Amino acid sequence: MPHAPDFSESLPPVLLHDLPARAAALWPGQRALTLADHHITYLELQAQISGLASGLLASGLRPGERVAVFLEKRVEAVVASFAAPAAGGVLVPVNPLLKPAQVVHILQDSGARVLVTSSSRLTQLGALLAECSDLRQVVVCDEAAALPGLAVHAWAGLLKAPAAALPDRLESDVAAILYTSGSTGRPKGVVLSHRNLVAGAISVAGYLNNCASDTLLAALPLSFDAGFSQLTTAFLVGARVVLLNYLLPRDVLQAMAKEQVTGLTAVPPLYMQLAALDWPADATRSLRYWANTGGRMPGATLQRLRECAPEAAPFLMYGLTEAFRSTFLPPSEVDRRPDSMGRAIPNVDIRVLRDDGTECSADEPGELVHRGPLVAQGYWNRPEETAQRFRPLPPGLVAGREGLAAVEMAVFSGDTVRRDADGFLYFVGRRDEMIKTSGYRVSPTEVEEAVHASGLVREVLAVGVAHETLGQVIHVAAVAVDIADTAALLAHCRAQLPGYMVPTAVHWSPEPLPRNPNGKLDRPRWKADWERSPHSPENQGPT
Repeated sequence: MPHAPDFSESLPPVLLHDLPARAAALWPGQRALTLADHHITYLELQAQISGLASGLLASGLRPGERVAVFLEKRVEAVVASFAAPAAGGVLVPVNPLLKPAQVVHILQDSGARVLVTSSSRLTQLGALLAECSDLRQVVVCDEAAALPGLAVHAWAGLLKAPAAALPDRLESDVAAILYTSGSTGRPKGVVLSHRNLVAGAISVAGYLNNCASDTLLAALPLSFDAGFSQLTTAFLVGARVVLLNYLLPRDVLQAMAKEQVTGLTAVPPLYMQLAALDWPADATRSLRYWANTGGRMPGATLQRLRECAPEAAPFLMYGLTEAFRSTFLPPSEVDRRPDSMGRAIPNVDIRVLRDDGTECSADEPGELVHRGPLVAQGYWNRPEETAQRFRPLPPGLVAGREGLAAVEMAVFSGDTVRRDADGFLYFVGRRDEMIKTSGYRVSPTEVEEAVHASGLVREVLAVGVAHETLGQVIHVAAVAVDIADTAALLAHCRAQLPGYMVPTAVHWSPEPLPRNPNGKLDRPRWKADWERSPHSPENQGPT
């Protein structure tokens, strides 16, 4: 009797580590990763993932234990990101830009048992690792050194461990904990299941039409949800990922030209820098799309990027770490609605709700609420904050669930949006960043958009500063394109904005404005730094 064929590799992936394993079965010789001039196929990648997973198991990793990965973008970082969940552990990616104290906080907060890093980064952490009481083992990608109280493993040694049977896992099990940037406090971990991550890859790859012939540029940190998504969406369809640790924005353009990148995802500050450069023709020869996430794209930057890459489709997206990706604007709508964040991505339900839980009318601002399989499991070890943000939709809003005993959680984003009569959403602002002045609620992003439209600034952020009679007044920090001309900028704002939205002060910076570890402009940090420093009257416009 002939052996029944095995079709398992063609089935949809269920677990996070199924993505590279399935790709190795379907596209074994296809290039999976490129770093500088080094390429690795899916078959080679999966062999390393399997080897490291066996090594982690042999070293004593138990199901559910956290494995922190503190590395720049390199092959070992990708291998560890999928080997940890394959061995039954929970991935904790750590942004390589973080300072030692921030890294230690994440190790402590997550209770990481294993740290995967390099010898140079291990040296940076130094004696602070002694404060991580749960940490037991360190895996070093290059030269391993002895550490008191810790078992230190060389990467190559773990890869040689005998093959081990992987523990059974369910799609509802925790796969990763992603830490938010902590711009309003210490970073907190967002808990993601295998289902969250795989469903996100399927949804995003669907509307971006990703395929095996794509080459995606990983310019964002892999600790950022949109950065890690470059791996999951690519591995789902057998595409190639180019890992880039860039120093200057021009490095991004050079990588796009050299590797003939077809898809680029980045955040507005990087796009603003790219828009200020002259693009080589080779950078866009193969570019099929570029996607924005992590903030509103200024109109002037959007227009400039479309001039630089006229054949590439722009995807304007919105998401939050607690639900990965929520909306996107189809390229066909960009001309008609350049300010819109679009509509719900596939397999997601988006509502705009009032404070009393009822749905907002057309063009009425309300809180964006996200329901579906991408909603995270909550915050790590923060039950009160989880209960505040993750809640069921009010009764009656979801038909067909009335008789169920199980409660489905939605995530209340904290973002104020409005939905127009055609169902397209528009970002208004973060509820905790809304500026209250003269009795009005003002979105800082709206002020920033107007300032950008002047053509006088490269970067800008707007904040509310306490005022005795007005509640708050609006201050902006800006980097000039050429000359810091406060009078011209304020004249433009007066022509474009109602009086209560015109900034009362402009603070010109000779350096790029502060960013959080994910590359977004950091309003709270700039405001805190400014409040601690002597105020510069020469930088301020009339009050």
